[in-house]
Amino acid sequence: MKIEIPRSHPRYESLRLRERVIEGYERSVVAGAGVVAHGRGEAFDYLLGEETRSFAEDAVTAAACAFLLADHPVISVNGNVAALCPKELVELSAASGAPLEVNLFYRTDERELAIESVLRENGAETVFGVGTEASGTIPELGSERRRVDPRGIQNADLVFVPLEDGDRTEALVRMGKRVVTVDLNPLSRTAQKATITIVDNIVRVVPALTVELRHLRGTAMEELSERLESFDNRACLSRSLTFISERLQTLART
Repeated sequence: MKIEIPRSHPRYESLRLRERVIEGYERSVVAGAGVVAHGRGEAFDYLLGEETRSFAEDAVTAAACAFLLADHPVISVNGNVAALCPKELVELSAASGAPLEVNLFYRTDERELAIESVLRENGAETVFGVGTEASGTIPELGSERRRVDPRGIQNADLVFVPLEDGDRTEALVRMGKRVVTVDLNPLSRTAQKATITIVDNIVRVVPALTVELRHLRGTAMEELSERLESFDNRACLSRSLTFISERLQTLART
């Protein structure tokens, strides 16, 4: 059931995104656990003030540099990401040259096809990782996330894994891949183990990353490498935690 949310509602944007997740669940795009995960992320976005902060902007720039330096970047798509920003994912894919690949913890044929359908409805011409195409395997990973497309994640040197679970992030890093993630929770295993962690809401990050990619395209490889090497993910995570702590203290005094 689709609910009409008045634009005058003080929680309009948050409720609009919540409805996208619910609609995704009804279409078999989002798993039941994904609905819970969205609520957890929403709570962390409150802590950020529902705005993109400077540490996230710096991580987006580093991520754009990493994309442009990669030989075989791939964008991993799960149900929540497909529900929240499918059109923006397709635009990011076009801007980066990175193919889209379906990868799911709660993997079923129905969900794979549903996510592929949503991506194609929003302009995707090619979608990896569906059905028997996910014939590769990530070593030492027991969940259904281990199944990957040999043309995509298995062969990638950079994997963009927004809204990820930590075990695959760790496994991909062990394989020698750069892993860029988006996670509103800076304390999650994914955030802690990724190469580049963007602590922000996925619906704000994907368009910003696309813009930054277009802005940096044509920059000399040496400059991109220098900018990427100067990025310190641990320091960026520390800045996000400091911001949240200081913001809470300020709110507590008002």
